[in-house]
Amino acid sequence: MTEPLAKIYILDTNILLHEPFAFLNFQEHDVYIPMTVLEELDDIKDRKKDVSRDARIAIRALEEALQDAPPEDIIQGVSIAKYSADHSSTGNLAIFPDHLLNKELVTLPGPENDNQIINAALHLQKEKAPRQVVLVTKDINMRLKAKGAGLERVEDYRTDQLISDIKYLSTGYVEVEGEFWENVNKCDSEVNGRETVHTVERNVLPQTVFINQYIYDQNHHFAGKVIEHNDKTVKLKDLGYERMMGRTAWGISPKNFHQAMALDALLDTNIDLALLTGPAGSGKTLLALAAALEMVVEKGIYEKIIVTRNTPEIAESIGFLPGTEEEKMAPWLGAISDSLDFLHRHDECRDSSMRYIMEKANIQFKSVNFMRGRSIQKSVVILDECQNMTSSQLKTIITRAGEGTKLICCGNLAQIDSNYLSPLTSGLTYIVERFKDFEGSSTVHIAGVMRSRLASFAEENL
Repeated sequence: MTEPLAKIYILDTNILLHEPFAFLNFQEHDVYIPMTVLEELDDIKDRKKDVSRDARIAIRALEEALQDAPPEDIIQGVSIAKYSADHSSTGNLAIFPDHLLNKELVTLPGPENDNQIINAALHLQKEKAPRQVVLVTKDINMRLKAKGAGLERVEDYRTDQLISDIKYLSTGYVEVEGEFWENVNKCDSEVNGRETVHTVERNVLPQTVFINQYIYDQNHHFAGKVIEHNDKTVKLKDLGYERMMGRTAWGISPKNFHQAMALDALLDTNIDLALLTGPAGSGKTLLALAAALEMVVEKGIYEKIIVTRNTPEIAESIGFLPGTEEEKMAPWLGAISDSLDFLHRHDECRDSSMRYIMEKANIQFKSVNFMRGRSIQKSVVILDECQNMTSSQLKTIITRAGEGTKLICCGNLAQIDSNYLSPLTSGLTYIVERFKDFEGSSTVHIAGVMRSRLASFAEENL
């Protein structure tokens, strides 16, 4: 049998902005970058926007991969295997001069950049037959235009998608049917101070288990957390259902067991990264802020609270008008202000209490732009609305965490505002899957809307 021909992948600009090193992820296949894409990257790199950084990284990476090649080789293709970065790609990288296509070879008229890139793909599809030519873009409308123009293969960039369907995303817990102990034939229990650890057989739990995954039964008689596992046994830390429901932080107690699990992860100082997902109104931000205040003000474990979030507007700029960074960020962090106001709703002088706590807890509102390059020590960092961030942006924030810092990421995958992200490609989905078996991380999906019966009905029916 003859070996299948290597495919040709044509990358749109948004692929390199989403993942600047995307051209290294196509194994034995060839990657073509149209000249129009380079022009778009050049136009973006000097803008005062967050995306400009990714454009510059992509340009430098392409230059490094092609720097020693003569012009004729760049058009034909240069082996990516020689690129110094760590990768497994063995195909070729080429720059396609789509601006040289004459009118007879153009299918879509007009000067639009999308049309130029589609025309290049159509030309290569005809010229390189029988090799498959695939246009890769995150622009849904561009994918539709390309198919309508006659391009046989058009795909989204799925290399950073760790799951095929959002329903497979880890929730951070397993609910066992019936009563947990009825399914246990053999158990070794060890008491160490106030902690009890049970070692049970692996087949007691029906699903794949991860470190710091919560286990509870339908009858509410058992609640525990996985602290160690192998092919034969699982070690569970006994947390106690009633004990978890009775915990409080800054006057807030959980309204359901999902919130109780989230509060346990938030207050556990052995957890460096707490990931909270769930619908709007499930209590993610309120619980995160209450736990942060408890650990900073009451217990003195951390020294300050840093609050930040990502929106398309913030990613571009926080403005040049007078005002401090905190004052400019305050409108975007209204959810934090609302939560702080709710936590002190019974105080005699609410405004004074809030000002006092802002100073006492050293709460700082920061822009995502100014988090780069920092090393944050002994702090609680609350990253709200992180469903709108890419995996590379979240990596930038997570790598800022220094010694003794706890990072809390909150997000609702049903409320993504970014033009090029979906629940499957969101950075929040990516880190939930990447960190699900890391001993310093815990994920909890908070089901149920606690905000109000109106919000609950809207979440379910709209």
